Amino acid sequence: MAHAQVAPISRTTGARPAFPAPEARPAAPPSFTAVLRHRNCTRLLIASVVGRLPLGMVPVALILAARSDGHSLATASMLAALYGVAPAVGLPLLGRLADVRGLPLPCHLGAALVAAALAALALGGTSHLLFAALCAVLAGAGCPPLEGGLRSLWPAVLPDAAHVRTAYALDSSTQEIVYVAGPALAVAVATWVTPDAALALAAAAALAGSLVFATARPARSWRAVARRPGPLGVLRPPAMRLLLCALVFLGGTVGALDVASIAVAGRQDAAWLAGALPAVFSAAGLLGGVLFARLQPATAPKPRHLLLVAALFAAGWLPLLAPLPAPAVLAAAVLPGALFVPLLTVASLALTALAPAGTSTEAVGWMSSAMRLGLAGGTALAGPLGGHFVLPLAAAALCALLLWAPTPSTAAPAAV
Repeated sequence: MAHAQVAPISRTTGARPAFPAPEARPAAPPSFTAVLRHRNCTRLLIASVVGRLPLGMVPVALILAARSDGHSLATASMLAALYGVAPAVGLPLLGRLADVRGLPLPCHLGAALVAAALAALALGGTSHLLFAALCAVLAGAGCPPLEGGLRSLWPAVLPDAAHVRTAYALDSSTQEIVYVAGPALAVAVATWVTPDAALALAAAAALAGSLVFATARPARSWRAVARRPGPLGVLRPPAMRLLLCALVFLGGTVGALDVASIAVAGRQDAAWLAGALPAVFSAAGLLGGVLFARLQPATAPKPRHLLLVAALFAAGWLPLLAPLPAPAVLAAAVLPGALFVPLLTVASLALTALAPAGTSTEAVGWMSSAMRLGLAGGTALAGPLGGHFVLPLAAAALCALLLWAPTPSTAAPAAV
């Protein structure tokens, strides 16, 4: 009969020595629900999403309003493009103001400018093209720094780095809501009421979301750490500049996808595919964000994780090059869609780690600028190139190549 081994009794103390403690298993990453349970997190996230809804609503509402005023589709698209590019200038500037003066001031200023410009468009219409273009630029440039502000606040309202990493995945996932729910809401209001009503609703969303966000206690009390002045600011680290260039190409994949969806719908003689393909891509992004939050590494992502996800994202576009029937096209869009949010999340963490002290909100502003420039560029190039899926594949490949390029400052996002 086998006997259990008993530790020998110490001759000096008469007590058995303690057995070695078993190695602790790494804790599972916190869930989205665990993040939202913490005080102020739900309020900050919902307010941020509501305040960013105009980014998804206004381009569609502008096109519909311009068309109803008798402008051509090319002119209407130009107004939407002006609105889409303007935040690339405004967000870094308002982000820098937030890092210097706190979040309430730039949020209130930006929301007031957005609401005034959109209200002027809703009341005055787009008949006078120069007036409409000026309002579109002001509405885009005034976008409050809600995304950057939220990411600056996560470390202040959450208990540890693991929760912050999950919060980044949650935030990246909810961006898909802005660009799915926003256009759908604009179309619904424009159809049931008028396009001007959709613009007015976007103005109200900007005001309400920014007000609720900026008056939350963490937003009122947050201050960035002291920053070191320099001519380049956030752009000082070489790896930061490389990462932002990669994000331009990442945004280009989404901009090219919108045009490719219309082109493939025409080739397949399936008009429904033009809306279904971006919707499937975005829905897969939401699912990918949830899975990434559950399966992400127990420690902070390392540079190789960013490279791996970027390479997989680029490879995910390859099946779409084949001549597939419409249902298969939707199925093939799931893989790159599911990888988009994880790639954006890991890139966000890397960007936060690379940002010089005291520049966190401005850094996210630059990230948004890079994505929006890529989005506009992808849309502009996709049309002349026939809307083929070669363009998003090429943009994704260039994104991965830029992330692969070695730089002396490429650092792991160690502490978030």
